[in-house]
Amino acid sequence: MTRSMGFGEKMFDVVVWIILILVTLAVIIPLWYLLMVSVTPFDLWTRTGGTLFVAPWQMTFEGYRQLLTSPRLPRAFGVSVFITTVGTLLNLIVTTLMAYPLSKSNFPLRKPILLAVLFTTLFSGGMVPTYLVVRQLGLLNNYGSLMLPGLVSAFNLLVMIAFFRNLPAEIEEAATIDGASDWQVLWHIVLPLSKPILATIGLFYAVAHWNSFFDAVLYISNAEMQPLQVVLRSILSAGNVNEYVDPDAALMPQETLRMAAVVLTTLPLLFVYPLLQKHFTAGTLLGSVKE
Repeated sequence: MTRSMGFGEKMFDVVVWIILILVTLAVIIPLWYLLMVSVTPFDLWTRTGGTLFVAPWQMTFEGYRQLLTSPRLPRAFGVSVFITTVGTLLNLIVTTLMAYPLSKSNFPLRKPILLAVLFTTLFSGGMVPTYLVVRQLGLLNNYGSLMLPGLVSAFNLLVMIAFFRNLPAEIEEAATIDGASDWQVLWHIVLPLSKPILATIGLFYAVAHWNSFFDAVLYISNAEMQPLQVVLRSILSAGNVNEYVDPDAALMPQETLRMAAVVLTTLPLLFVYPLLQKHFTAGTLLGSVKE
């Protein structure tokens, strides 16, 4: 027998739905406006100064074409893809190799290493000492300066340690009894069961690398090595955006070019996220151990 909802419960649901709708609109409307401005032609821009609705027959992708055919933006895009791909791979490898032994209670140095990791979540060396270390290592104007200083995130490491500790110990014990080494257990048993946490932590690292801006400003002075976010900042703050595109190309509103650059910067992560979303739950562990 189902219980009918009271007036108070119905009002609570209505309030929750209203709040969710308002929050959704607050997120979607700016993104929609950004997208519409990026396809606004010059004549429409001069009349409206930007609008939330652009008819399909009025849209122009000339801004995207000019940015993608310019010499600077595609190069910066390639730099960001390289840093994000290689950096995330290194992050996952080192974080996994640290988290797995630290998840074992019989690991001799577990407590002091965990204390050192926790210490870094409260205190850090600061910008100047980090810059001096990077300079002494010869990493200025080197892509390593954008990947090595933040090779392991203390938060991500602790999350992965907690995940490994919750894995069924019976599976590892059975593999060990069958003669598997620690490396074989990690590669053939633990990692296949860890797709959810690897996808989640990998996305965290990838977003951090893709959005990395300040480190590139500090360590990369060579314009040809600058990642996409630094170039995007230059485009958004430049007095004349047309200097980043072909001077002989069709005249475009500067705001259209700026918003097109923002869209191009945002799209890669929007495409990657749905591919990893299905791994965000730990449902793959169900049924791993049979009673």
